[in-house]
Amino acid sequence: MRRTGGQARGRTARNPYTSVGLERVLGQDAAGLTRLFGQPDADVREGSARKLQFQSGICVLDAYLYPKGSDAPRVTYLDARELDGSTIDRASCVAALTRREGGSRRRLQRFRSSEG
Repeated sequence: MRRTGGQARGRTARNPYTSVGLERVLGQDAAGLTRLFGQPDADVREGSARKLQFQSGICVLDAYLYPKGSDAPRVTYLDARELDGSTIDRASCVAALTRREGGSRRRLQRFRSSEG
């Protein structure tokens, strides 16, 4: 079997950086992330770039925001890790963060319970 680029022909390489499950985060601005996850645990600015960090009892998510032209910075890249530093799927971390206190699901639950 002929090999190309280190992969056997006909096989696809596993991409650990797939964006599946990240649709509601990629492209968000800082306000959108705050609505989704609550207040960030860290907010680091370097030039026009910004990193917002969110932490749950399960993982840490770093969201990197960069401006495009004169537009406000938006999430272009995400990095996730477990609390001990080991790797975790980014979509799983996003799901865990939406369930933390201050995340959108928690606020929605409180809103619904106050209606009744």
